[in-house]
Amino acid sequence: MNKRICVAAACLLALAAHAQDAKNTKSTPSTAEPVEALRQRLAERLATREEAASAPRARTAPRPAPKPAPKPVRPEPVHHAHWGYAGDVGPEHWAELAPENKLCAVGTRQSPIDIREGLAVDLEPIAFDYHASAFSVLDNGHTVQVNVEPGNGLTVMGRRYELVQFHFHRPSEERVNGRQFDMVAHLVHKDAEGRLAVLAVLLERGRDDRPQPVVQAVWAALPLEKGEALPAQSRIDLSQLLPADRGYYTYMGSLTTPPCTEGVLWMVMRQPVALTAQQLDVFARLYPMNARPLQAGSGRLIKESAGSPP
Repeated sequence: MNKRICVAAACLLALAAHAQDAKNTKSTPSTAEPVEALRQRLAERLATREEAASAPRARTAPRPAPKPAPKPVRPEPVHHAHWGYAGDVGPEHWAELAPENKLCAVGTRQSPIDIREGLAVDLEPIAFDYHASAFSVLDNGHTVQVNVEPGNGLTVMGRRYELVQFHFHRPSEERVNGRQFDMVAHLVHKDAEGRLAVLAVLLERGRDDRPQPVVQAVWAALPLEKGEALPAQSRIDLSQLLPADRGYYTYMGSLTTPPCTEGVLWMVMRQPVALTAQQLDVFARLYPMNARPLQAGSGRLIKESAGSPP
């Protein structure tokens, strides 16, 4: 029995005994009834407390186990489709290699093109802002790419384009009135709104053995492994890669590599720049052919600087 119940019972018994003593002392018949009522109340209270003590206690529902924190979702790595210049990954299959390459097959302003029947007009001169800069050289598996420190660029049609990188193709992707050159350098620029402009410098074998200084510096910094950019120990000034005559052709085209993005402003320098046979051979040993075939002109407008090229 619960200790509290026992204590209460003892107290009630003591009161009953005290009442009985009072009865015996006074010997009055009127005190018998209160004693019996007290005992009855005692019995009822004890029974009520025993029932409460023996009743099963309500069990609280167990707390649900905390849910484990969701694992962070890591984005799947982006795998760029491999592409090349021959076989199943060649230019005629670029659009099949990845959905983002769709324009390589269906675009209407694709590059390169054969530059013909340009409108001779007074094109505004290109304002070049090239200066001696640090650079690194990367063999990316498609070409030799040169990354130049920020600060170089050009301004044309009231818009400034910052130089992003430049690279080489062999033979030249562009043709001028059907003529193809030994190589071409593509200088890729981008403006503040993300629009692209590519300056093409045509390269051909010269009549003497004087090496072209910018190309010579790039070849000297070629990395031994593909996919690793090698910082050069020298500096280059891209103004030394430009021809003496700054006349140019211009038209709208695309990137000449996947994803063949259109809306690219092209500027092709009319006068080629001379390389030595040895300089041409260095690139030929790395990339015998990395030029996209000609694309349809599709009636696009071509403008060229007035006056005959030198």
